[in-house]
Amino acid sequence: MLKRWSLLCLLALLALPAGAAVQPGQAAPPMALPLLSDGSPAVLALASLQGKVVYLDFWASWCGPCRISFPQLEQLRRELGPRGFEVLAVNVDEVEADALRFLAQVPVTYPVVRDGTGEAPRSYGVPGMPTGFLIDRGGVVRLVHQGYRKSDGADLRAAIIDLLGEQPP
Repeated sequence: MLKRWSLLCLLALLALPAGAAVQPGQAAPPMALPLLSDGSPAVLALASLQGKVVYLDFWASWCGPCRISFPQLEQLRRELGPRGFEVLAVNVDEVEADALRFLAQVPVTYPVVRDGTGEAPRSYGVPGMPTGFLIDRGGVVRLVHQGYRKSDGADLRAAIIDLLGEQPP
């Protein structure tokens, strides 16, 4: 019942008037959200990752494709993190315990923040879960990726490697 309620809440959230969806070539909207994993009041700002290539991943605990994307994103971060790649996952669950339960089943080492209000997905115009935004070292969105299948990992890896090879602005 709770998963159904979360889905209904998300559908209602997405039905609210929102800004236009962020498109490749646009600056990534700023955001600063509390870290989910450790229970501390620490906040992580997207701006603190400037200079890195960032995959900004909007997800929810009830999202089936997220169970596929998380392990692949973890592997990409382990492989490409030393070259300047980071994943920032934004959870949109209304109930924090749902997100923590998901992370206990599908653990990751990359930072996970929480936005139970839906402000961040609205500012990005997120159409569904998961949706990822690949952001270059200068803070510009270069790729928007909705949904996730196992076969998406290779193309995403290639796009990240291309951005890592570009000179910072």
